[in-house]
Amino acid sequence: MRSLRILLAEDVAMVRGALVALIELEPDMKVVAAIARGDNIVSQTLAHHPDIAIIDIDLPGLDGLTAATRLHEEVPSCPTLILTNLGRAGNLRRALAAHVSGFLLKDAPPDQLAWAIRSVVAGRRVIDPHLAVSTWEGGENPLSARELEVLSGAAQGADPVEIATVLHLSVGTVRNYLTNIVTKMNARNRVDAIRAAREAGWLP
Repeated sequence: MRSLRILLAEDVAMVRGALVALIELEPDMKVVAAIARGDNIVSQTLAHHPDIAIIDIDLPGLDGLTAATRLHEEVPSCPTLILTNLGRAGNLRRALAAHVSGFLLKDAPPDQLAWAIRSVVAGRRVIDPHLAVSTWEGGENPLSARELEVLSGAAQGADPVEIATVLHLSVGTVRNYLTNIVTKMNARNRVDAIRAAREAGWLP
């Protein structure tokens, strides 16, 4: 019986080791690459040809959802399963937009991981049921794509002049966007809007 080849991306060494051990308890599974950085996912996938990539969201170098998007673009034959503690509805929406095939929380029962791996490799979509319910019940992201770009720049510490330069907008337009963002999110100020957007999973 051919073993399923698995790439695992998890930055916490102890968790990564425990997950490798758990996965390899299954007689039909083998971890062919266990890495700690999101910016190594595509290159290691090309090197090891896994049947599935299991990816945490919170990774150094490149966050897991951005890495999943790049993996889908460059190696579409390799499906992805997000395994994370960040169980927010916004993260699930971002994951689905990134074409991931599965989204599982780390506090799920251990046997669910093996089931999710087999299901994703078989071409089925797997989503943590409790998170799926909260996603459909929760509100949609009120910000436009441009507003998210502006807020993302602010979250990285850029001032309106710097954001305007990067996005090829006038400074006044950027300030208007920031005002609208704070209003739409019922936030106290820009910092509060950034915090709320991150908690909702709309910003990495």
